[in-house]
Amino acid sequence: MAHNPSTVLRASGLTATIEPDPYQEGAFILVVDGTPQSHVFVDDEGELFFEYVRRIGHVVDQIGMPGEPLTAVHLGAGALTLPRYLAATRPGSRQQVIELEADLVDFVREHLPLPRHASIRIRYGDAREVMGKLPTGLLGATDVVIVDVFNGARTPAHVTSLEFYREAARLLSARGVLIVNVADGPGLAFARGQAATLQAVLPHVMALADVQVLKGRRFGNVVLAASADDGIGEWLPRILAGGPHPAKAVAGAELKQFIANAPIVLDATAIASPTPNKTLFQVSKK
Repeated sequence: MAHNPSTVLRASGLTATIEPDPYQEGAFILVVDGTPQSHVFVDDEGELFFEYVRRIGHVVDQIGMPGEPLTAVHLGAGALTLPRYLAATRPGSRQQVIELEADLVDFVREHLPLPRHASIRIRYGDAREVMGKLPTGLLGATDVVIVDVFNGARTPAHVTSLEFYREAARLLSARGVLIVNVADGPGLAFARGQAATLQAVLPHVMALADVQVLKGRRFGNVVLAASADDGIGEWLPRILAGGPHPAKAVAGAELKQFIANAPIVLDATAIASPTPNKTLFQVSKK
């Protein structure tokens, strides 16, 4: 690979760079506007590194039988870490990826090529708009929908609302799970609102995060998983055991306490996720 290839993304004007992980041979980090967006082990795509991505992977691992192919829809591409993971751990999975920045995907595929035999269809455009135009065969037939949409370090408002989550939930099969990556800081007002909004659409919701993040003590990622199937509550011990540690999960009565009096987010009231301090995501150059 050329030394730290970079490109300026046409839609956002942000700079994307692929940097080698300074601590792990054969691993690369996609950085957009100074924020690490994705981490890829090119020789072992069944391995995940970023904490929140590992938590998402552990949830996905619980769907169906181990190794069983899944039907997946990913909103937000990054370096296609999770589509790669599904292709590696569940060969034969059928996957759709929606990404606004076509040149980001071209850049990633040039420098970190996708597995040759993976069934990964990439569609370009706004996540919510394109999701509404997916093939009707996916409605009620999708095992997992992963929402990981960021413009730089923030999630756009229009993919955080009740109306949006209702549209996403229409894709899910009876066992299907909607997984949302939420970035938030002290107080967790945004994450609590997202949990309340998801629970208004799908009755069974869990929140997974680092202990200090879930206590609202520092900025970080909260992974929300929601389903119409009450069986997801039985997954918690296995998901927590998989780490990364220290981990905490809340569901049921604890989730109700977590949500407290957070209002459900509507299109009319939705706002983008909070902006983290730039230093939080600096990639070490050691």
